[in-house]
Amino acid sequence: MSNAKQQDGLNLADLGAALSAGDRAGLVNALKDKLQSLAGKHTDILETLSPAVKKRVEFLREIQSQHDELEAKFFEERAALEAKYQKFYEPLYAKRYDIVNGVVEVEGNKVESADESDKANEEKGVPGFWLTAMKTNEVLAEEVQERDEEALKYLRDIKWCRIDEPKGFKLEFFFDTNPFFKNAVLTKTYHMIDEDEPILEKAIGTEIEWLPGKCLTQKILKKKPKKGSKNAKPITKTEDCESFFNFFNPPQVPDDDADIDEDTAEQLQGQMEVDYDIG
Repeated sequence: MSNAKQQDGLNLADLGAALSAGDRAGLVNALKDKLQSLAGKHTDILETLSPAVKKRVEFLREIQSQHDELEAKFFEERAALEAKYQKFYEPLYAKRYDIVNGVVEVEGNKVESADESDKANEEKGVPGFWLTAMKTNEVLAEEVQERDEEALKYLRDIKWCRIDEPKGFKLEFFFDTNPFFKNAVLTKTYHMIDEDEPILEKAIGTEIEWLPGKCLTQKILKKKPKKGSKNAKPITKTEDCESFFNFFNPPQVPDDDADIDEDTAEQLQGQMEVDYDIG
């Protein structure tokens, strides 16, 4: 049964509002209201129906309302279940961290403290674990560029946690000291509107403190001056480029509806859906 919110926003179909199933089922981002106002007022279909058909449609609306009440309870119980099992996952994540980063050693089916004096020259842990995991993930593989890989080799751990005020979740990326940026931790926070279903309001990322000449989200282009030009020095230009680290600079929705037109709204909605999918 379609969601009531989806019924109210059918005129947004031409703007690409459809989303995939799974955890994103029913997800409508914060642009929906903006797009609704841009689409204009539509004729009330009920007024064109015969009295008998109109009565049936009104009854269907009541069924939909009952469905929405059940769905709200489902989301509430699912959140509680996720929180319960998150506590069970934590010890496994801690063991994974220790093994990946060489804190402990695996002997047969047991895990023991790593002996620094034994096999001192042997590689510790699982080098490039997170880089490999990201490159083999269907969604992330398209985001990780070749120029990102050296920086991502310094990634030690990724953690997820739920936040309550405001509702949402946070991702934390822990890095070893590296030659690319100063940050030890990069975070990405998703704020959700907690109604009948999760609606993405906005995403906030860490501002990356790039070391001089090491920014991976921009590239410097050098262009030779035109013949006869008084300036003989090459012209340099900085240009944004594709990089996984753009993930920490998410698309932002303008506060004022007047700042976006229909095309811009459609583009922003697509960007926010992709950003949420990656998260």
